[in-house]
Amino acid sequence: MPKIYNEQFKADAVALVESGMSRRQVCADLGVSRSSLQKWVTDARLQAHGMSPSSDPEVAKEMSAALKRIRELEMENEVLRAAAAYLSQEAIRPKGSSRPVEALIAQGKATLTIAARVLKFSRQAFYKWLASPVSGRQAQDEEIIAKIRQIHADDPEFGYRFIADELHGQGVKISERRVWRLCSKIQAFSVIARRKPRGRKSGAPVHDDLLQRRFHADTPNTAWVTDITEHWTREGKLYLCVIKDLCSRTIVGYATSARMKSHLAVAALEDAMRKRGEPKGVIVHSDRGSQFRSRKFRAALKAFGAKGSMGRVGACGDNAAMESFFALVQKNVLDRKSWASRRELSAAITHWIERTYHRKRRQRALGKLTPIEYETIMKPAVSIAA
Repeated sequence: MPKIYNEQFKADAVALVESGMSRRQVCADLGVSRSSLQKWVTDARLQAHGMSPSSDPEVAKEMSAALKRIRELEMENEVLRAAAAYLSQEAIRPKGSSRPVEALIAQGKATLTIAARVLKFSRQAFYKWLASPVSGRQAQDEEIIAKIRQIHADDPEFGYRFIADELHGQGVKISERRVWRLCSKIQAFSVIARRKPRGRKSGAPVHDDLLQRRFHADTPNTAWVTDITEHWTREGKLYLCVIKDLCSRTIVGYATSARMKSHLAVAALEDAMRKRGEPKGVIVHSDRGSQFRSRKFRAALKAFGAKGSMGRVGACGDNAAMESFFALVQKNVLDRKSWASRRELSAAITHWIERTYHRKRRQRALGKLTPIEYETIMKPAVSIAA
């Protein structure tokens, strides 16, 4: 079944491109095709100039050529930045090492042709270096340190345990103690903030507690949990409603808004149902917030054939699965900087969920797999069981 993306998701993807992130990276992080992202960006830019996407095909053709050249310039900049950073560490690297180039090419941030042209080396020399063996404990440590630097640069919030999990996922056999030693050597420590207490909501329940704190499911789309959080920007507050699957811990739906009204919870539910193919009978567990007790949200649950569930008043443990996720959002996104606008923060949240949480953050409860990896494994098992 083809994926369907809502307008908010498209706008967030375009915002990430406009912020300077490469299209290849956005596609990989959000799990969208390059053609879809290209169309969204082109449409947005044409509309910004008061033109409909199909009104001037010549302009669209010229823009496509310009974007290709821009991408080449982005690759050249990536190569130059990596080379400058590498040369600044000359005292701790072996002479003649070409590891930054190899990493950029492997990550799709540059092509060998562009790297060779910018740094003025031959393809033959590069392939000869690739064929040469690397030996010795110190050389192995340096190789691992290069991977740690990359992981830490991509996700500064990861501590040494998560870095170890990521290395294991890349096929590196290494103990946590050794990872801690190497992280300490290069000062690659987690950037985290203290968890802040969140206010509790209350209200009369409109659903029974169907989970009874059993925050686990054997198959996807049988039990979801949902909640709302908020954060200030210089434009005012942005409210985020998230729905999480208790089997794979995937964020199946989310929505943002400038107002904390029932339509926010309904939008998140509609997003989840659209992405998951409208599963029947799924339990949707929440606290007793007014948005989840509203007539609109209850009507949406009924229309989709879902079952509502609510915890007790003042019992944060009754929705602990969502509390733990929002603690991650708070540390890794919300408290990382001062946000200029709601759109900027919304795009950052989308990027972190789709790129880091879904595709890079390995969870021990999932056997050190990411939510996307876990669901990929679960799908054949569910099909066989059915």
